[in-house]
Amino acid sequence: MDLKEKRLLSMVSLARKAGKVVTGEEGCEKAVQKGQAHLLLVATDASAGTKKKFTNKTTFYKVPIHSFFTKEQMGEAIGTHSRAAIVVTDEGFSKKILEIIESMGD
Repeated sequence: MDLKEKRLLSMVSLARKAGKVVTGEEGCEKAVQKGQAHLLLVATDASAGTKKKFTNKTTFYKVPIHSFFTKEQMGEAIGTHSRAAIVVTDEGFSKKILEIIESMGD
C-alpha cells in the first residue's frame, strides 16, 4: 500500500471517529436514498451484485462512488469487521477524500 492509499484510509478513519460515516449495505443504501451520502466507497472484493446495486443507486442519486480497498482494509480503517460499503455523510470529509483519490492518478 502506498502513501496516498494510507492517507485515504486515514481520512476515512477520521471521518468515522467524527461520526460522519455510515457502514453496512443496508445503512449505506438508506443514506444514499435519503440524500445524506456525499461519497460511497465500495470494496474491490464486494460481490458483483453489491457493486451493481451501489453503482445504480449512486448514479441515480448523483453520489460519487469509488473502489480501492478490500472489505478487510475498509473494516480496519473504521475499526470494525470487514465492510463492503462505506458512506461518508460529511461534505468536508468527502471533498478531502476525493482530492486524495484524484491525486492517486498522478
